[in-house]
Amino acid sequence: MSELHTYQSPISTDTRHVVILAGGKGVRLRPYTTVIPKPLVPIGEQYSILEIVLRQLSHRGFTKATLAIGHLGQLIRAYVGDGSQWGIEVDYVHEESPLGTIGPALMVLDRLPENFLLMNGDILTDLDYGDLLDSHVSSGAPLTVATFKRVHQVDFGVLDVIDSRVTNFTEKPPISYSVSMGIYGISKRHLERYTPGLPYGFDELMLDLIERGTLPASYAFDGFWLDIGRPDDYDRANSEFDILGPRLLPGMR
Repeated sequence: MSELHTYQSPISTDTRHVVILAGGKGVRLRPYTTVIPKPLVPIGEQYSILEIVLRQLSHRGFTKATLAIGHLGQLIRAYVGDGSQWGIEVDYVHEESPLGTIGPALMVLDRLPENFLLMNGDILTDLDYGDLLDSHVSSGAPLTVATFKRVHQVDFGVLDVIDSRVTNFTEKPPISYSVSMGIYGISKRHLERYTPGLPYGFDELMLDLIERGTLPASYAFDGFWLDIGRPDDYDRANSEFDILGPRLLPGMR
């Protein structure tokens, strides 16, 4: 049983809707995904990734979720059902062929409120989904991208060279950069210009918005985030779940 407290938000819970991308083949996570869709692979011997995500969303005040399914989608339907076991209403959109990150949302725009969340279904994070959506609405941006800072340690001395002359030298510098976490706040009206039923990627949307001068916003996050994309990531999630569990599902037992 859950002991989580109800999340309070200035946005009506009637409009707190999320689209979860759960239709990929999980090629990088084979052989685990040969017979099980990636969002259903077990974590910590008790939960699937998708169950953790749905529990978190319900806790953060989301009442509706649309699952975009394709590969082994019937197993996801059988496992999740209508979502009532986790306190969230679930419906589905089936991708006959891959539609990219944004394409599934275009198929169900008539079901969505003006502002909604869209996310990958294979993410483990303790990000506050409700706060992300609130931040998106407050920003007035067409798209808000949850971002995470990565630091890469360069293994070599780095030279700045101008006209064959070395103007600066740094020994093995760290380079930091922000990456997309695969979780987005989106304003529906900015998607209405695109054609439903055709593949459309996050990269295409980002570049189009920037070109048109309607700049996306960033929601910087520095907590726990793991994209379960490779066997090493999956093994880490399982080996550390005794520690991660209380962060991902506080109050659960």
